[in-house]
Amino acid sequence: MKLEDSMKNLKAMMDVNGFVQLTDIQSAVIPLVNKSRDVIATSKTGTGKTHAYLFPIFNRLNPEYPSVQAVITAPTRELATQIYQFATKINELFPDIRVELFTGGKDRARVVAKLHTQPHLVIGTPGRLKDLFLDQGALRLDTSNIFVVDEADMTLEYGFLDDIDMIVSRMGKKVQMLVFSATIPQALRPFLRKYLVRPQTVAIESDEVFKPRVHHVLIGAKHLDYSEMLLKIIPHFQPYICLIFANTRIEAAQTAQLLRQNDISVVELHGDLTPRQRRQAMTQIESKEYRYIVATDIASRGLDISEVTHVVSLGFPKELDFFVHRSGRTGRAGKEGTCFTIYKDSDNAAIRHFQKQGISFKHMSVRGSKWTELKPYGFKHSFKRSETEIAIAKIVKRKDIKVKPGYKKKMSAEIEALKRKKKREFIQSEIKKQKKERAKAKSLAEKETS
Repeated sequence: MKLEDSMKNLKAMMDVNGFVQLTDIQSAVIPLVNKSRDVIATSKTGTGKTHAYLFPIFNRLNPEYPSVQAVITAPTRELATQIYQFATKINELFPDIRVELFTGGKDRARVVAKLHTQPHLVIGTPGRLKDLFLDQGALRLDTSNIFVVDEADMTLEYGFLDDIDMIVSRMGKKVQMLVFSATIPQALRPFLRKYLVRPQTVAIESDEVFKPRVHHVLIGAKHLDYSEMLLKIIPHFQPYICLIFANTRIEAAQTAQLLRQNDISVVELHGDLTPRQRRQAMTQIESKEYRYIVATDIASRGLDISEVTHVVSLGFPKELDFFVHRSGRTGRAGKEGTCFTIYKDSDNAAIRHFQKQGISFKHMSVRGSKWTELKPYGFKHSFKRSETEIAIAKIVKRKDIKVKPGYKKKMSAEIEALKRKKKREFIQSEIKKQKKERAKAKSLAEKETS
């Protein structure tokens, strides 16, 4: 493809996806993908990394070849579906390109039957792709020359890296590997060394265009459960979309149930849902049918849920990095957002950790029908000691070279003498003060009579 055609396609893809300019990760990754370089890219959610590989991949797909030319994997159905949705929007500009999504929860026989014609671009979860490629022999991934591992750290964490290993080991040696991740855990490095050839590393810490602008608010749960305090504060803020994060599937389900019992409509998104329920939840989230979404951290990793104005964290997650992902779901693309974190005493270490990381928490509570700002978290009153207290402390802390018999009585006597001395000085200063006031009053009286 000619350079001018490539640039023209890129501009069209940006326009259809609402990008006025390339983000930092897109500017860094796109030229490398175009040069067929292997890439390891790290960036936070919401920096435009999905389009950093979709844009150049679509530019390189050839509709005249009826074979798989690029493969994209994601660790969850929701993430794979979201990537597919981004791809279908770009696909409108390239109607001859066939894009297919392969995830669990679908009838395998029907999926296999459709594969008499191979797609150009494959998007899916590792387990389903492995099944269709290696077990069923229906999906020919070995013809692809581009392989993308999205959310690689999450893929490792969920135990899907072995599936990807088995897939890539059956592909050609010249396959271009693109690995995207929030972090690069040590356990991921053997895979990278095995399959990536002289990879170019791209690390984007933050993007000024997409940098979150989040106001952090701490709210003490006191004697209540996290979800009970949530119920208490919900009437006092008006979100467009509010993401509520629970630390476990059970807690998420119980929180959603409590909200519904109090006539608050919610969408649930967690691992205990059936495939059908999860698809329905994603559809409801995309259509913004509900204002409140109760989720586990599966929704904080990679999913792009737009227009989130508020995040509520029910305590801090065990993996503290997840808290950053949670709060980063709001305040994006130059907009402001609020992250409420309901805490208990057991969350003290986590709060101190993030304070050291530079997060400034406003400490609030709801009293009656109003928000009340409290003293900063961990605030302690400092009392200035009097001169007498300082002098007494010096006597008490004094270290004599030799401790003689009766030293405690002697020390007590010194302290009492000091106290009497200070008391006499105080009385004398008060007498002098009163004498001056009487003299001043007498002088004024004499002036008035003269």
